[in-house]
Amino acid sequence: MSDLNLPNQTFPTTTAEINLAELQAEWLIVYFYPKDSTPGCTTQAVDFSGLKDQFEALGATILGVSRDSVKAHQNFTAKQNLTIDLISDKEEVLCQHFDVIKEKNMYGKKVMGIERSTFIFHNGQLVREYRKVKAAGHAEQVLEDLKTLQANS
Repeated sequence: MSDLNLPNQTFPTTTAEINLAELQAEWLIVYFYPKDSTPGCTTQAVDFSGLKDQFEALGATILGVSRDSVKAHQNFTAKQNLTIDLISDKEEVLCQHFDVIKEKNMYGKKVMGIERSTFIFHNGQLVREYRKVKAAGHAEQVLEDLKTLQANS
């Protein structure tokens, strides 16, 4: 697996500030998505929120990341009744670190945006990554893969 590490830096979330390197989570799922309150991103956030209890039962913490502001995240969280924390990465520090900013085609125009991606860490070590994720069914897939990873660790 890649030697991607968790950055030792503090980021604002919907509820507090968080330093990924200092998180005491045995299993950490970090997923990147393009924009709050858009169809695919809403599906993904609602699905992860719906499965949060199952992830927590497996000792896993879920964090969503986009370039939206904390205020936008809080509005999105309230509107969709999300139960997971969302990190605001306005400066694209995490996006660059995880290499998720990619050239995308929006209505025939080339733009730089977040490629939907998910990373599973075990005790701070990257054990699984997903690139070019499709939102529908992804949270369930990550949950199943987490169970398999735990069974094999």
